[in-house]
Amino acid sequence: MSPTTATLDTAAQASLGTPVPRLEARDKVTGTARYAAEQNPPRRAYGWPVPATIAHGRVTAVDTTAALALPGVLAVLTPYDAPRLGPSDDPTLQLLQDTRVPHRGWYVALAVADTLEGARAAAEAVRVGYEAEPHDVTLREGHPGLYTPEEVNGGYPAHREHGDPDAAFAAAPVRVDVRYSVPPLHNHAMEPHAATADWDAGRGHLTVYDSCQGTTVVRTVLAGLFRLPEDRVTVLAEHVGGGFGSKSTPRPHVVLAVMATRRCGRPVTVALPRQHLAACVGHRAPTLHRVRLGARPDGTLTSLTHEVLTHTSRVREFVEQAAVPGRVMYAVRDSRTTHRVAALDVPTPSWMRAPGETPGMYALESAMDELADALGMDPVELRVRNDPATEPDSGRPFSSRHLVECLREGATRFGWTGHRPPLREGPLLIGSGVAAATYPVYIAPAGARAHARPDGSYLVEVNATDIGTGARTVLSQIAADALGVPLDAVTLSLGNSALPPTPVAGGSAGTASWGWAVHDACTALTDRLARHHGPLPDAGLSASADTTQSAKQKPPYARHAFGAHFAEVQADTVTGEVRVRRLLGVFAAGRILNPRTARSQFIGGMVMGLGMALTEHSGLDPAFGDFAERDLAAYHVPVNADVPAVEAHWIDEHDKHLNPMGGKGIGEIGIVGAAAAIGNAVSRATGRRLRELPLTPDRVLAALSVPDTGPV
Repeated sequence: MSPTTATLDTAAQASLGTPVPRLEARDKVTGTARYAAEQNPPRRAYGWPVPATIAHGRVTAVDTTAALALPGVLAVLTPYDAPRLGPSDDPTLQLLQDTRVPHRGWYVALAVADTLEGARAAAEAVRVGYEAEPHDVTLREGHPGLYTPEEVNGGYPAHREHGDPDAAFAAAPVRVDVRYSVPPLHNHAMEPHAATADWDAGRGHLTVYDSCQGTTVVRTVLAGLFRLPEDRVTVLAEHVGGGFGSKSTPRPHVVLAVMATRRCGRPVTVALPRQHLAACVGHRAPTLHRVRLGARPDGTLTSLTHEVLTHTSRVREFVEQAAVPGRVMYAVRDSRTTHRVAALDVPTPSWMRAPGETPGMYALESAMDELADALGMDPVELRVRNDPATEPDSGRPFSSRHLVECLREGATRFGWTGHRPPLREGPLLIGSGVAAATYPVYIAPAGARAHARPDGSYLVEVNATDIGTGARTVLSQIAADALGVPLDAVTLSLGNSALPPTPVAGGSAGTASWGWAVHDACTALTDRLARHHGPLPDAGLSASADTTQSAKQKPPYARHAFGAHFAEVQADTVTGEVRVRRLLGVFAAGRILNPRTARSQFIGGMVMGLGMALTEHSGLDPAFGDFAERDLAAYHVPVNADVPAVEAHWIDEHDKHLNPMGGKGIGEIGIVGAAAAIGNAVSRATGRRLRELPLTPDRVLAALSVPDTGPV
């Protein structure tokens, strides 16, 4: 049956807003879904990178004799003979182009062989000579290299100041002046970074299967680096096993894979071992925070200062915007939010789930809890009292802001009782904590196409990337809703750079951006079908959309999602171990397009916040210059035994100033504030304030051993 107007009327079925299971679930659990390293073109070879073993200096020689003598070894690429690359905006991708070593783990060679085992053996056989130079990998207060950058990640000004925060703080009847420390953290997606590249010399065409968060940008970067027209490059990413920001832009593995296929004339897979990831795919930089809050006795804030110190590499500047949430959260006239950074001999930091907001809100929400203690006030009521009518930094009205509702709803669901004293069960101290959450709304231009077929089915094409969030399912729901057809009538094509260009899956902007284009393309197709009479032609009917003009319009509103976290913890006075008993989050994130996948995203973020609070930590060894925790044996992500029953709820929020679907994006807000809520609960339970994450048993025991004379 052709999808005529009558068919659309009778078949209308709005699937948006319903808990549809993931459309690719069966493929994933049965192993049918294929990831980047699982592609198996004929004559495939494998590459294995060689990381530098010094923290700063240069390569003086590379001896490949033993490696090339091994069976099945095809090549060893070095700085002396690797293909020369074209320019790019990202110097972390200028691999094997010179002999400098900017940090430990920087790749200095690539071995290529018939088998994975052969490539690894060849890489181990490569002998590299170095000239080491003094290095510095330690961030500290008072570091002589600290400077104020022009801007921080996201394009925000590094420094913002309103009024006279120092004078307002000095005059405040109630004050807190506190410091917090967040260590380096790592993304550690389940699927390591991998790419399979295939250069067809006869056609002059490059095909790459990449574990990435957006194939459009990977195609553009590879075309520039290898001096190819973009239409000679195809990048595919149908299934991606997580990213959390570390796959938002091309990483070294894909450049090395393309180098190898160009050199060897065979398809080449480069899959990075997990031990390499800490040094070469980005990390959340350590942050040192100083927060000063001044308030009247009734809890009204009079001064807010949030100063952040962090590090970047000498290769590329990346500054996490950790003080920016202070420009959004609370009504205060006199404020300063500022960032300073030191360029060290460290790997280049990059995006990790909710960069900026995650460490920044840990510090700010911990300080708000300390202020509540100083005031003798319920921490929930302190936040409610300082809820602003407009965005404090810009003065713009909020498109919607339901933080107070999240706090109230969460308090009711959690059974929050304000100043309930800590409980004791034998050696266990039990307490509860609360923290707020926020994340901005980002929307970027995107394109999409929709096709109506003579058999009554529909094909929707959009170059989205589903990194495990359920984007494939939600975009299909958006298409079915706009077309007014059952969900099973829609086939979605995604993860292919040949499709209309789109932004990456990042900044919680994926569904909001891609979905807008899908909605517009499907709406245009519906209009075209309504004007069409009779059966469809054999080629069907099509419509396309490009949201560039709509998405680039600067709205007169401040657009943010908000939320509230509540945690109950137990601290063992004998072992120092902290366990979370309950974790509850309530969020205001626009219209929830699929409750099932949304709940999964919220809970996933909250669990990452739990890991940040209690187990996840990485440190740079000052002597050797590398991360000491480089695998999942040393870097402890939460496992089932660490995670309690986590509850995620949301406010029904109707915001007409977003996009046609009314969604704000939910991938990142779940982690924001979770660590602060847990830390605040530990403080309630123990009567001690620990200000350095994670709250490991050694730190908790040390705090409990100190007489109760105040925060430690």
